[in-house]
Amino acid sequence: MNCEDKQTSKQTNTSKQKDTIVEKPKEIPKKKTKPEFPVLTDNNAMEFFLEYEKEHKENKVRIYTDFGNIDILLYDKTKFHRANFIYLTKRNYFDGTQFYRVVPNFVIQGGSSDDYNIAKRRRKIGHYLLPPDTKRGYTHKRGAVSMPSSEMENAYKLASPFQFFIIQRPTGAAYLDKEYTVFGEVIDGMDVVDEINAVETDVGDWPLHNVYIRKVEIIK
Repeated sequence: MNCEDKQTSKQTNTSKQKDTIVEKPKEIPKKKTKPEFPVLTDNNAMEFFLEYEKEHKENKVRIYTDFGNIDILLYDKTKFHRANFIYLTKRNYFDGTQFYRVVPNFVIQGGSSDDYNIAKRRRKIGHYLLPPDTKRGYTHKRGAVSMPSSEMENAYKLASPFQFFIIQRPTGAAYLDKEYTVFGEVIDGMDVVDEINAVETDVGDWPLHNVYIRKVEIIK
């Protein structure tokens, strides 16, 4: 039979526990992880794309819309614009943006949206302009993919590197050659461009029913 005084035993154990000093484990400070990509500005964007284009040689993309797909060849000679478009594609920037401006028998313009999440996406990528590259011999023919030049008045408003337009007019728009940089062309899907160009718009050229760019991906 166990004759131990259980009450005394409990008190003794409690006393021992009170006398014991328990040290908290030291917290190891978390290392700050360096972001994979810098936030781009006018001060670092050109240097970044100069290096980026050397390692990322892709030059074909496919735009997915509810009207069908548009395949685009990006010109190697306009290296900053090609690198910019490939970079934004790999960052999934274009996914969920819209062809937000449609001018019948002229252009469809895409890469923007009134969605707050798209604005947040832009802020994470940066705030910068691309230099004009208008002397490569490319013209605003039908199917040309172009972007406003940073030398324009109100460039930050009108020359966003996130936006682009496709010439739909059968005779082209050569008068744009000096002010806008042609950096690619549609190689498949002009019938889709024509369909989008035919949608109804409001007085500000915004389609009455949103024309979404569901996804842009690199193709071979």
